[in-house]
Amino acid sequence: MKKLLIALIPLALSGCVASVAKTVVTAPFKVAGKAVDLATTSQEEADRNRGRKMRKAEEKARHDAHRN
Repeated sequence: MKKLLIALIPLALSGCVASVAKTVVTAPFKVAGKAVDLATTSQEEADRNRGRKMRKAEEKARHDAHRN
């Protein structure tokens, strides 16, 4: 029984080692992808920012019009 358990330990650990290896290999790509994502603006973000800027300009124009 003991020999069977000793024989199965490497099989059990191989999955763990493979998982760690996969994590180590993919980590630099995840970091690089995140950096690119932070450095660039998506079309959705650009549209949202433009809409926000337009609304603020309209509010300012309305506020200035009511002043005069």
